[in-house]
Parts: sequence; C-alpha cells; structure tokens
Amino acid sequence: MDKCSFCGRDKKDTNLLIAGISGHICDHCIEQAYNIIQEETKGKSSFDVSQIQLLKPREIKKFLDQYVIGQEEAKKYLSVAVYNHYKRLIQPRNDDDGIEIEKSNIILVGETGTGKTLLARTIARMLHVPFTIVDATVLTEAGYVGEDIESLLTRLLQVADYDVKAAEKGIIFIDEIDKIARKSDNPSITRDVSGEGVQQGLLKLLEGSIVNVPPQGGRKHPEQKMIPVNTQNILFICGGAFDGIEKKIANRMNTQVVGYGAGKNRDYINKDNLLEYIAPQDLKSYGMIPEIIGRLPILTHLDPLDKPTLRDILTEPKNSIIKQYIKLFRIDNIELSFDNKVLEYIVDRSIEFKLGARGLRSICEVIMMDAMFNLPSDNVSKLRITTNYARQKLEKINIKLLKAS
Repeated sequence: MDKCSFCGRDKKDTNLLIAGISGHICDHCIEQAYNIIQEETKGKSSFDVSQIQLLKPREIKKFLDQYVIGQEEAKKYLSVAVYNHYKRLIQPRNDDDGIEIEKSNIILVGETGTGKTLLARTIARMLHVPFTIVDATVLTEAGYVGEDIESLLTRLLQVADYDVKAAEKGIIFIDEIDKIARKSDNPSITRDVSGEGVQQGLLKLLEGSIVNVPPQGGRKHPEQKMIPVNTQNILFICGGAFDGIEKKIANRMNTQVVGYGAGKNRDYINKDNLLEYIAPQDLKSYGMIPEIIGRLPILTHLDPLDKPTLRDILTEPKNSIIKQYIKLFRIDNIELSFDNKVLEYIVDRSIEFKLGARGLRSICEVIMMDAMFNLPSDNVSKLRITTNYARQKLEKINIKLLKAS
C-alpha cells in the first residue's frame, strides 16, 4: 500500500498523496514544509532595486503616451522625476564624493478628471514597484477621528505583502492633497486637525525618516507590534484640484506687472488655462505650509481637457473606454461598434457636465447598461450604437432625475 515517505501515513489516512520518482508525500507534510519555509524566510526580502528595468525619461514618456492622452508637460516632469529618483537608488553606495542626491517628490495640480491618478498608476505599472493611492481627506492628527498619517505606510506595506525592503522603494500617491490646506490665516479657538496639523505630520514622511508603522492600522489594534519603515527612498506623488487657485495666480500675475508694459504683457497670458503659470507661492497663499512645499520640489500642472483630447481619450489609449466595451462584448461573442457621431455626442455631454475624463465613463455606462443587461441572454451577434440610441438612453435618465426633483 502507498504511504507517505515523510510521516508514514497510509493513503487512506490522507486527503492527498503525491507520488514522486521513488517516494510519496502527503498533504499534511506539504503544509508543514510550507510553514517551515515561511518561518525561515520571514524578514528576508526578495525585492532587489537593481532589478528595476529603468527606462530613460523619453522612453518613460513614450510608455505613458500609450495610456494617457495629452498632458505633455506633466508627463515630461513626471518622467524626469521618476528617472532621477530610481537612478538615485540604483547607484552604488560606495561613492566617496560626499554628494547626496535628494528625493524628487512631485505635486500635480489639475482639475478633476484630467488624469492625475492615471499618471501615477501608469508609472507604477511600468516600474513594477509597490504602489498605493491614499486619500488625504480622511487624514487627521493623532488622537482625532479619522486616520493617522502613518496609515499611508500601512497601505504600502499591505500592497508589498509586508516586505519592508520592497515597500521602502515604493510609490505613494496622495490624492486630494489640497483638502489638507490650512483653512484660514486667522487664529482660531478650534484646532485645524485635518488641515495644517496633517501637513505638519506629513513632513517627516516626505523628507525621509524612520517611522514606526502599525501593520493593521493604529487605532483598531493598539496592542500590535510596530514595523519600522524608512521613508527616505519612498517616492511621494501628490495630486489635487486646488479649486479656486486660479484667482491666486491671477492676483499674483497682475501685481507683478507694473508700468507702461503692463497691458502688453497681460496679452500673452492664457486666461483659459491659468494653471500653467502656477508657482510655489500660489500653493502657499492657498493654504499649504512652506515646509511641505519645500519637500515637494517638483510642481507641474495638468491642462483642462478640450473636445479633441476627450475624443481621443475615448478611443486612442491602450486601455481606452471604447476598447474595453468592445472586449467585454467580444467575450459574449457579440461584435460591438459605435458610430463616429456617437463619440462626439458623448464628448459634448461630458463637457456639458464638466466631469472631465471621468464623465466619459459615466455617460458610456448609462448608454450601455441596458445592452449589457439584455444581450448576453439574447441570441445577438452584432450591436451598433447610433446617436439616436445614445440620446434615448441619456434622456431617460434625465427624465428620472426631473421626476425625482
């Protein structure tokens, strides 16, 4: 009778018995061996920064072009920042010239739906490093309702499977960074626990220090053992809409131009996109403290999305919305196609709703919902979306909203 070569159990006493060349092993011994390996390798990182396939800035931008339409300036700044950051990590440690290259944290300013999060996620996909997105709106000072600042690193550790060495070379994207701006310059009897207090707490993370991180989040499990994480080599990318900062930029540019040439110089200002003139002092007047601006040395903007750009976003990127729908229907053996005028109609509605690229997906979902619900059960091999069909679906939603109001 077959039996396990390790523990001697008979086949009838096991759930599974795997045969080898000259022996057998049961499921109990496999599980025990796995646990031994896990215990022995705990704390040993398999991540090696030298294995990162780092492309040159121009090649990084070319990779971004496949997924992000437009935003040439932001892609250029981000490509250089990422290249310099990981070049700094890959360089040998035995340099004796005494020159230490500092981190190149970056802040992206742009309207909602212009691609800030997509840029950061695409960069992480290219590098194959741990990456997490954290919303700054939930952060508060320690001791107040909300999340501690250290929760940023907890998320990164979780993504890296608690491989500390890998997490210490990862990327954290802090979204809605503008929501932690100082609420007022005037002193108040109440504390600004989700504004300036959070900015002060972020300083130690951004500049690089060893932070004790609760692996499961600090407030629900106060008894857990802390994990020390060095943030010196973590790249921080911050993004925010900074709603209303255009007024700060306009005021600064008007006060800078004095004399007879004032009117002439103002003619060159693109009033439709004041964000392209953004400077660190505008962030300061918005409510960001000078210390945190200094630790986000690379500042760039994202342009508002015009009609041609939105039209390209629908169809051009590798993971464009239309390509996703075509693939979804192809899985059900349905050939999906769109009239060109439908795409223009979707873009016009997105501009009307002022939702940016996110609006494109929302509108497409409304148009496609009935088809996605019914057609997999029907014997249909082709579907063509026309302008009348799209308009009919959107108008049905508008009528429901009118009735609800």
